[in-house]
Amino acid sequence: MADNLKLLLRLLYQPASAMGAILDRGSLLFASAAVLAASLWLKINAPWLPFSFYAPLLVLAAVYVPGALLLISLLARMGGMGAVFERDYSPLLTSTAMALAAVEIPLAVAAWVVPPVVLLCLGGLALLYFAVLMFFAVRTIFGTGNWTAAGVVSLSWVSLVAAAFVWAPVRFLLGWLASPFFLFFAWYYLGGELGNLGVGLRSRQNFHRMLEAAAVNPHDGEAQYQLGLIYQQRRQYGEAIQRFRRAIAIDHTQTDAHFQLGRIARQQGRLKDALAHFQTVVDQDEYHSQSEVLRELGGIYLSVHQYQDARNELARYVERWPYDPEGLCYYGQALEGSGDTAAAREMYARAVESARSAPRYLRRSTARWSRLAQKQLRKLAG
Repeated sequence: MADNLKLLLRLLYQPASAMGAILDRGSLLFASAAVLAASLWLKINAPWLPFSFYAPLLVLAAVYVPGALLLISLLARMGGMGAVFERDYSPLLTSTAMALAAVEIPLAVAAWVVPPVVLLCLGGLALLYFAVLMFFAVRTIFGTGNWTAAGVVSLSWVSLVAAAFVWAPVRFLLGWLASPFFLFFAWYYLGGELGNLGVGLRSRQNFHRMLEAAAVNPHDGEAQYQLGLIYQQRRQYGEAIQRFRRAIAIDHTQTDAHFQLGRIARQQGRLKDALAHFQTVVDQDEYHSQSEVLRELGGIYLSVHQYQDARNELARYVERWPYDPEGLCYYGQALEGSGDTAAAREMYARAVESARSAPRYLRRSTARWSRLAQKQLRKLAG
């Protein structure tokens, strides 16, 4: 309990790392109890508020979190709604409940001493900070980009607005859901299904603990690498870099760790470091990760306008993977930069066609390269 309380307070000054720690050690039971306690305290200090102390938790569980999961499944293409709900409902509900408790506690303290008008103003600020916390929660749990996470958080209020239009029947339904009579029979008949809602969070935490235990072994570089992947997926790049470096220290032939370090370095703009890691990957196995290292090297050379070096790497990649829109687009840029506009137009046209013929589940990721290729084609035509 003490650890979860520290995580709750940590959300107020280190939200990004706190969300990652909540995934590893957070408790859904503690998060729910924290929301109920904070809401009750707020209601006691501000009895004029038009909701019951249990309403915020029920709205989170029954309206807000399911709505956010629907948006994530649509915007981030994380899989079907059923699979996303089963896998991510409990992690998202835990993080969301902790975030709400973190913003409610200061409001409850303020309600003790400030007039209602000031409290309403503070409530608006609290909602803004809750949105910030939810941004970090979505990005950490699902590994989405910043724009996708911001879009999910911005649109997640739609479910609350929709619920507000039908608040009277919803309030009546929530009253039934909160009654001891209903809860007893719901748990008696649906206890197994309700218990499964926490499986997603427990499985993540068990897997993380297993890897942490394995990482104690000073000769197990694979455990360090797997932990690095978890932190990388959460966009906690500092922790990911540490784990990948430990994996390499244990086994210098850990090609996967070099490749991921190169990707992180390139993403952070540390091109010299990225080039060194990717060159190590090529030296160890240039076919690693389906030859993607050649595409990454070509992208780095394009960034520093070394077009001939980019052509050399990307020509080999495109020869092996002739239908990858990203590789074709990069190759077109390298050809264009070195003055071969006719060949560049051919590569851009192939990139557009490859994106159009890609499987449906890949079209969202390939659309970016199709748009870029079409833009370059229009520029060359003009």
